[in-house]
Amino acid sequence: MSNNFESSHGGGGAAANAHDEIQATTKSHQDPFEGENDLSFRSVHPVDVVVQNLNVEIKNASNGFSHFSNSILRRKSSPAMQVKSILRDIDACMPSGSLTAIVGSSGSGKTTVLNAMSRRVSGGRLDIMGTISYNENSRLSSIRSAYVMQQDVLLETLTVRETLTYAAELRLPPPTTREERRTVVKQVILELGLKDCANTRIGDNEHRGCSGGEKRRTSLAVQMLANPSVLFLDEVTTGLDASTAFHLVATLKALAMKGRTIICTIHQPRSEIWNLFDRVLLLAAGSLLYSGPRISCIQYFERQGYVLPPFVNPAEFVIDLAAIDTRTPEAEEVSFRRVQDLVTRFKESQEKKFLTQAQTSRPTHAQVPTGLDRTQHHAPLSRQIGILTQRTLKATYRDPMGVAGSMFEATSMAVITGWIFLRLDGSLSGIRSREGALYTAASLQGYLILIFECYRLTVDIQLFDREYGEGVISVTSFLISRRIARMFLEDVPVPLIFSVIFYFMVGFRAIASQFFVFFGVVLLMQIIAVNFATLCIAVSRNFAGATLVANMGFTLQSLGCGYFVNVSEIPPWVRWLKWTAYVFYSNGALAANEFVGHTSDPAGHLYDCPSDGGTSNPECKQWTGVYIMESLSFPSNWLVRPIIILFGFSIAFYLGAGLLLRFKKAGVRISKVQRNNTDYSVGKEQFNSRSIEEVRTLTLSLREYSLNIHKRNVWMRKTMNLSILKPLSITFEPGVLNVILGPSGSGKSSLLNLMARRLHNTTSTKYEIGGKLLFNGAVPSDDVVRSICSYVCQNDDSLLPYLTVRENLIFAAYLRLPTHFSRENKRERAEAALLKMGLRDCANNLIGNQTVKGVSGGEKRRVTIAIQILTDPRVLFLDEPTSGLDAFTASSIIEVLRGLAEEGRTLVLTIHQARSDLFKYFNNVLLLTRGGSAVYAGKGSQMLSHFRSLGFTCPTTTNPADFALDLITVNLQSETKEATSREKVRSLVSEWDQSNVPLTQATSQIDTPAELGSLARNMTPFRIAFPILLKRSFINFRRNPPSIIARTSQVLGYAICLTLFFAPLKNDYYSVQTRLGFVQEFGPLYFVGMLQNIAVYPEEKAVFYREHDDNAYSVEAFFLQYTLAELPFEILTSLLFAVLTVIAAGLPRTVSLFFIVAFNAFCIVNTGESIGIMFNTIFDHTGFAVNVTSVVLSIAQIMGGIMSLNIPSFLQAFNHLSPIKWAIGNLAPYTLAGVMFSCTTAQQLPNGQCPVATGEDAVKLYNLDGNAGLNLLALSICLVVYRMLAFLLLKTKRTKWGLKERLGRGRNKEAAVAGNDSADARMRIIW
Repeated sequence: MSNNFESSHGGGGAAANAHDEIQATTKSHQDPFEGENDLSFRSVHPVDVVVQNLNVEIKNASNGFSHFSNSILRRKSSPAMQVKSILRDIDACMPSGSLTAIVGSSGSGKTTVLNAMSRRVSGGRLDIMGTISYNENSRLSSIRSAYVMQQDVLLETLTVRETLTYAAELRLPPPTTREERRTVVKQVILELGLKDCANTRIGDNEHRGCSGGEKRRTSLAVQMLANPSVLFLDEVTTGLDASTAFHLVATLKALAMKGRTIICTIHQPRSEIWNLFDRVLLLAAGSLLYSGPRISCIQYFERQGYVLPPFVNPAEFVIDLAAIDTRTPEAEEVSFRRVQDLVTRFKESQEKKFLTQAQTSRPTHAQVPTGLDRTQHHAPLSRQIGILTQRTLKATYRDPMGVAGSMFEATSMAVITGWIFLRLDGSLSGIRSREGALYTAASLQGYLILIFECYRLTVDIQLFDREYGEGVISVTSFLISRRIARMFLEDVPVPLIFSVIFYFMVGFRAIASQFFVFFGVVLLMQIIAVNFATLCIAVSRNFAGATLVANMGFTLQSLGCGYFVNVSEIPPWVRWLKWTAYVFYSNGALAANEFVGHTSDPAGHLYDCPSDGGTSNPECKQWTGVYIMESLSFPSNWLVRPIIILFGFSIAFYLGAGLLLRFKKAGVRISKVQRNNTDYSVGKEQFNSRSIEEVRTLTLSLREYSLNIHKRNVWMRKTMNLSILKPLSITFEPGVLNVILGPSGSGKSSLLNLMARRLHNTTSTKYEIGGKLLFNGAVPSDDVVRSICSYVCQNDDSLLPYLTVRENLIFAAYLRLPTHFSRENKRERAEAALLKMGLRDCANNLIGNQTVKGVSGGEKRRVTIAIQILTDPRVLFLDEPTSGLDAFTASSIIEVLRGLAEEGRTLVLTIHQARSDLFKYFNNVLLLTRGGSAVYAGKGSQMLSHFRSLGFTCPTTTNPADFALDLITVNLQSETKEATSREKVRSLVSEWDQSNVPLTQATSQIDTPAELGSLARNMTPFRIAFPILLKRSFINFRRNPPSIIARTSQVLGYAICLTLFFAPLKNDYYSVQTRLGFVQEFGPLYFVGMLQNIAVYPEEKAVFYREHDDNAYSVEAFFLQYTLAELPFEILTSLLFAVLTVIAAGLPRTVSLFFIVAFNAFCIVNTGESIGIMFNTIFDHTGFAVNVTSVVLSIAQIMGGIMSLNIPSFLQAFNHLSPIKWAIGNLAPYTLAGVMFSCTTAQQLPNGQCPVATGEDAVKLYNLDGNAGLNLLALSICLVVYRMLAFLLLKTKRTKWGLKERLGRGRNKEAAVAGNDSADARMRIIW
């Protein structure tokens, strides 16, 4: 199907072959199943998709939220803004067997049309009018359809082949045989050019795998395997090189010719791709300019007076017609009128009439039988469960940090808590410690699993949402398979490991039946925890929301379980909640198993009573199991019943999660009405072009520059060596565009990252760099490279979403420009960059993100570039600056880059799909093949003559960039084509290596390394950066309600729960346990601090890492800004916590105690946040960091002084590092001072005294009678020390205390020495 660009001696060469093959691909439908493109899919039911008078509007209701959003966007509410029209009068007819393209400029409504057709848009404020039918049926579920999203949602631990194999198993159920599915998978891999990466894992940001283009093709392959009658694709060629994009669309064409209806949006189709389309929808601002056959499109516009010029891509021509040209006010007015005129003309045109007739006179296809459709579309339930179980099992054991995190949690928690409760005796304090040990097993272990599973599900649920939305899997199969797959990897091993270690270290009885009851309860708590986590994720898909639900739910569980607050002491209005608390039943079951189970004595087990007589002696009453059960308010026969109820809880959470996942779907949400999405800044750039002689320029030279990667496994053994870039030599000159071209996987982005010094060694990955990178003939050190070069990444995640365009630029100017610039000078530089990049019209618009609509994609790219040019960098690297942009916007971006280069900068950029009229601006071109070998490296104007000399001639009507990419792309669609194309590419590489083309070297005005070093910019001093960062953070934070909720809701919600369960505190005998339990319940604030950190810190850390790589500001400035930004919320919530716990709960109402409680709450939350910073800095795997952090916090809570009274001496010393110890050590004496307790006659000792008469007696019983003031001071020290440790870890990770720079200089020096010859001996190393 795809091009076979072999050398042709008859003239025409590669492009001629391409043209012939396109003609073969687009032949008539006489026999659509013949030829090499015959994928082994079964036939599909033909479906005609018809859209009639489609209108889409968004209503912006006048409520509090809309007023709030209006205030954020700095606009006034007006009646005209209450309704925004997205689409107007859209008509289209897409018959079966056709490939339809939806094209238009940014903001034209392409994706909205596609989403409306695929029924993926919904919402209370969304109004969809008109009709969309599928064979005259309005239900999309009546047909088999598939949708390829822009985002690639794939399992990162599976290989491409495994991903497609499992997809085929789910999407091609019987009667398709296993052999047929294997054949289809093999052919799809070949068809989409995935053969070379078939056994490569998908990968993610932490573990590199497939390239972006390979992931894109894998996503398409997954949907192709569904064998749909209708296939929707949203920007399917985004991120692909021109050659791969052509092959992909040609594959879609072949599938369409076999009776499928394929509809796609596309940004920058090359001319050969345009010829593959059967029908075209051209949109402008939500209105139709044309809808009909592609073959009639150009003729239609010719009749309107718009003639296609010679050698111009038809797709670019029509997209430009539909774009508003804002280069000048006059051009804007002319283009606006042109678009409006074309919209009106089409409504009145003969084509529109033909379209209407086609909509009403279509051939009738047989209807899909009702009731059979859904079962025919996907596998039966039993098959789904089997396939998903295999897939989940493989993905789970391949995630070493995930499985390791679970095993680490179980083992470390068991060993350390077992050590804390090591060999408990039968004394009264030993009995209290036994109660604490049982609570640890019944509650805390499950809580850690709950938090970890919540995090993992936030990642895994994305794939479920996609597959469930596609109708491929059911909720039942997802839930059952997940548990079956993890039953023997985690669900059973984790509680078993914990039980075996913990049970025998504590010293519980070595009775088999008692142990297995213990294990059974812990196992049930594991199942309940993971099911409850699924329920939390079903309520909220994000980690902050899910953990808020989980934490509040668990708080109610722990307070109602009868350990911290005696059940009889719980206020009547919440006492009933104990029956809904699964921890109440697990704690009761374990207590009964330990104290009264497995014995024939009606008084239960007798512990170490100092008096003789056994259980019949009244003096031994406190040592009997029945008395202990009564003191805990548990029935004495409380064993079998709670286990049955626990099993019921696991089923209930399972069913609850299933119902929510079934009916609370995650779909496309429409945000509030925003301004027009058009990029108004196009053409308003202002440049001060200077000659090369007027500025200090840099010429970059690569000399045999190469990159290899050495991978190691978890055992630090080498697993593979990868050659990413073969030795490359080229010169990148200032004042012009230097472009790197190549197919996906050729190493373009790796080369940019390497030159920009953005590749950092890790424990598992080591980068080996060969050759030299020269700046004006000198070898620069890493710090010089980072300081004089700027890097624009593919994504725009370094932009703060709740700041406007102007604010992002102004703050960037404050942070990046030299100190000798005044504040006003910096603002002027920001405004100049704003004007230079044509951003004035959107200056006061929010950047936006996935939940808040902001500026357009083109404007975001311009903002990112503007930030990087603020410091007037001599070198600017840009990775795919036009990716994801329509042809018109991409052209404007290239115009901007040309203007920047003409100011004397050295620009090096990678590009995937270039317009035909842009290649003439590519001065120097580096053409890479897959595998990182150079096919050409030299002047762009000489590239075609080089290939012509080798027998490959580019036709005059072909885009040179497309020609080159087609020439060097290996065709993997058949063994013959692969062998031929590989040999061709190998010969091209060999020819270039042997050509010895001399490198062009521009004359440099900077002759010494010292002068080069003088261009390096210094990092902004702390005194300047810190207040700016603090202000920026405050503005971004106050406009982000979800972050505010995450910062405040946890502490307040927890305080409310404590108040409900403990208020009012009493003074009877049972209240001794209740008051000490109340003090112990300050410990979970440690977890609150950690959860607040997880919700905020990883995202802020990512922005900081990016800006720190740009040498913008120091670690100290970021860290202090982060600390001070969190303090107001921690102080405020701590004061409110004290109000509820001191005044409402009933502690002594004194001013001193109020502030003591508030200060303790503040310290615990803050140290929990510090712990979160530490482990999220050490570990890039957030899930593993959550697990490790949770274990550390749990151990600290257990050793606080109430749950365990006999901690071993070594752990006692370690416990001095825990803030919980010092918090409880001062809270217990302060809150119990002067408290008198009463007791009933039955509770009195034989001497008539109460077991515990005063608060002082209580603190002595629990060994908490130390110096409260010193404990409070120690807590203050912990507050400072923990935050300092967090800072030191971040500082070390980011700078290695200067070690990284010294090593970098050493590597450069070694490279220079190793490569010395007569010429290189004069090189100097730049320090």
